[in-house]
Amino acid sequence: MKSCDVSDAQRTAARMVGWSYLLAIPLAIFSEFYVSGRLVVRDDVQATARNILAHEGMFRVGIASNLMVFAIDVVLIVGLYGALSPVNSTLARVAAAWRLVETALLVAVITTNDSTVLRLLARPDYLRVFDDAQLQGLSRLAIADHGAGYNVGLMFAGCGSTLFCWLWYQSGYVPKLLATWGILASLVLASCTLAFIVYPGFTRVATIAVYGGPIFLFELTMGLWLVLRRLEPDARRANR
Repeated sequence: MKSCDVSDAQRTAARMVGWSYLLAIPLAIFSEFYVSGRLVVRDDVQATARNILAHEGMFRVGIASNLMVFAIDVVLIVGLYGALSPVNSTLARVAAAWRLVETALLVAVITTNDSTVLRLLARPDYLRVFDDAQLQGLSRLAIADHGAGYNVGLMFAGCGSTLFCWLWYQSGYVPKLLATWGILASLVLASCTLAFIVYPGFTRVATIAVYGGPIFLFELTMGLWLVLRRLEPDARRANR
């Protein structure tokens, strides 16, 4: 299919992508930054446990917010595939598969670990063999696994996003500068999260602002573009 041909189905799918980005971003910020920033105290297991027990409702809302993000991610992936599969169906399928692996992994790991934190701190009868310090330590380990799981998921997200952004670039449906920015931001996300597994100390160099900032700004900008602008190839967009 030539890039000058844009169907109504593609335009609808692109609008789905735009709204998905814009709806998921505030929910992800709330769960991963606000809730975590308020409750998790670095290098203080007891303070973290006290905060979660004192604000259990907030912690549970954070879990629910993450689940909503993952549900929106499925809509996002379907939209990306619908908008870009006419450009190159094979690459679009690979990109969608990588993003679906990311979402499935995050649903399983993140939700399970966060729920485990609450079970450990609730001290059910079958955990009475552990004392408070041990349970608090195990709960902090589950919180750490939350972060590790996110890194693995974001590696797949970066790979899928790189391919989708390459298809945006090839299609001419969005400004090539924006698509190029997306490719680079996605590569940074994938490479940094993979590096964290091989070189754990790299987290001191590549902070969340380094590997997450570029992709955050890209998704916000892309979301606004797709919601506010009609999907058109280069030539038609230039003449509008």
